[in-house]
Amino acid sequence: MSKHPVPKKKTSKSKRDMRRSHHALVAPNLVECPHCHAKKLQHHVCGSCGYYDGRQVLEVASD
Repeated sequence: MSKHPVPKKKTSKSKRDMRRSHHALVAPNLVECPHCHAKKLQHHVCGSCGYYDGRQVLEVASD
């Protein structure tokens, strides 16, 4: 039976929390589409109208 590596010292709360400092969630940066005024991600095609950079690049079915 092999031995498994085990920490020699307890990790302090400070060290544990410093390691987790990059785990926070951030909200997506939404901007208004200049064509239809819907919220969309920057540098992405608008999902509601299909426009990007002032021209239509996707054909979106209107309901």
